Amino acid sequence: MFEAGEGAPLLWLHGSQGVNAKQEFVPLFSARRCLIVPSHPGFGRSGLPDWLDSIDDIAHIYLELMDTLGLDKVDIVGCSIGGWIAAEMATKVPERVSRLVMVGPVGVKVGSADKLDIPDIFAMPQADVNKLVYHDPSKAPDTGKMPDDELAIMFRNRETTALLVWEPWMHSTKLKHRLHRVKAPALFIRGASDGLVSADYLKTYAGLLPNARTSTIAAAGHAPHLEQPDALASAVLEFLEA
Repeated sequence: MFEAGEGAPLLWLHGSQGVNAKQEFVPLFSARRCLIVPSHPGFGRSGLPDWLDSIDDIAHIYLELMDTLGLDKVDIVGCSIGGWIAAEMATKVPERVSRLVMVGPVGVKVGSADKLDIPDIFAMPQADVNKLVYHDPSKAPDTGKMPDDELAIMFRNRETTALLVWEPWMHSTKLKHRLHRVKAPALFIRGASDGLVSADYLKTYAGLLPNARTSTIAAAGHAPHLEQPDALASAVLEFLEA
């Protein structure tokens, strides 16, 4: 976990690509808030307990992290599977989440049973995955130029993602029935070129919460914080400080 900045706490929950302190979104948010960024169990260099095998398990770990840090109430930004984790947390302790931001979130099944809501990223070449994830696929990491330690982290992140989301694919069968418990105002954000989370999926997901609205970031894919960090920070901070 790393922290940056001062002010009201903001818990940032990363997606399957992982996170590091050098990413451009960090100074944009830490200039106004105390940014708290843990690395999920099994991602980056974080340990993975033998008993942990679900997004729900990680949600409970972060509730304990809030206790440990003395965070009675906090704003949460969750990206992709981080949005799923944030949603699980907000249903368990709704009174402890001030505002909730979900960026390209997964976690619920909204379409028909015979079709995947989220494309199977493990069943296609990486070049095709990059086209779904990035507005500009040239911004995807070049594995041929990555040092061995970074490459090992990338594949460890993928392995843990598969463990957490494989069955059922990218959703919990229970979460959608609990989302009515969320008390916090919520903002659902999607990159306009996101090939994983569709506009219809995002709208339907947001409709499961009592007080949620949607927003779109232009020229961004599934990870707006990487492709359009300034636009994302502007939208998120405006919502959090409203």
